[in-house]
Amino acid sequence: MTLNGKSVRLIAPHGGTLVNRMALDDAEKLERAQAAPHVRLSDVSLSDLELIATGVFSPLTGFMNSEDYHSVVHDMRLKNGLPWTIPVTLPVDSETADSLTIGRDVALVNATGDVVGLLELSEKFTYDKTVEAEKIYRTVEDAHPGVARLYAYGDVYLAGDVWLLEHPHPEFPDIYRTPEQTRAIFSERGWRRVVAFQTRNPIHRAHEYLQKAAMEIVDGLMLHPLVGATKSDDIPADVRIESYKVVLEHYYPKDRVLLTAFPAAMRYAGPREAIFHAIARKNYGCTHFIVGRDHAGVGGYYGTYDAQLIFDEFDPAEIGITPLMFEHAFYCRDCGHIVTAKTCPHGKESWLHLSGTQVREKLSAGEMLPTEFTRPEVSKVLMRGVQQLQQQ
Repeated sequence: MTLNGKSVRLIAPHGGTLVNRMALDDAEKLERAQAAPHVRLSDVSLSDLELIATGVFSPLTGFMNSEDYHSVVHDMRLKNGLPWTIPVTLPVDSETADSLTIGRDVALVNATGDVVGLLELSEKFTYDKTVEAEKIYRTVEDAHPGVARLYAYGDVYLAGDVWLLEHPHPEFPDIYRTPEQTRAIFSERGWRRVVAFQTRNPIHRAHEYLQKAAMEIVDGLMLHPLVGATKSDDIPADVRIESYKVVLEHYYPKDRVLLTAFPAAMRYAGPREAIFHAIARKNYGCTHFIVGRDHAGVGGYYGTYDAQLIFDEFDPAEIGITPLMFEHAFYCRDCGHIVTAKTCPHGKESWLHLSGTQVREKLSAGEMLPTEFTRPEVSKVLMRGVQQLQQQ
């Protein structure tokens, strides 16, 4: 596309080509799937199928084979050397695996039994769960939600190219966009430099500070909340989305922000997931990615800034998207605004910090959160959402 006579060139997808494995109106593939043995997908695998097919996981064209899997687990690269940090696999139990034939089709079905995809089965392989846990999550403790999910998997991974036959019905259709669609929007708006912000939490003033600081050096912000599977005690996605909409309505320039849903499952893999999230946003067309404190972390399993340090293990040109590293941000009573330890000369006694537990306790009690911590409009949305949950 051209803008004011100048070409708008977007960042190349990871690996150079935006994958498209969607076959939504392909009667031949649907017929093949209907005649094939069925494998029921978990919520995570259903999400992965969608993200492979729409190009979010480019250059993957299907669930990983054993060579790519072992290379990713041990070396953080695909077999061809391209950086990749999280296995994208399809687990099944041994009995199901034994019933399937390599070289044949497998129908992928959702929780209600509807055929949503086709797997061209190329391999079945076993794997060591403790090795995967230690390498990906840096722990073998099942108290870690990602490890607990891994341990509950079947003992065999299925590999092969996939086709998406029915688009999963997005939970938030008004803000759902594929990489092809976001790239078209960026081109239309003339955004050459786009920063992505990943979040699974309600937006607060420190987030706003990071986003607006990044917006000073780019053309636009893609606010990209994760809406796939998360921990049961995380704020529900619908409440979070409402909080994002209300703050964008009042405090952001509408022509410089795109709110769109990221339909991925949360792995809670800390540093490795930071790279994974960055690559996914590169495929959406973003050139920059905000990496803050304990990105994709949980509990005390990762160092505060390990998710930033892991980028040093790769040549920046290999990753392609530019990470923007931010210190932990907070409100300082003496400074009178949001700061970080890099910019604030005052002691911790002047810093306002609320833990997730404190936030939930205040909201459950019907208390507004401090305006220094989050906008009043956001507090009202969160309080209403938490109280509705309590009534269920």
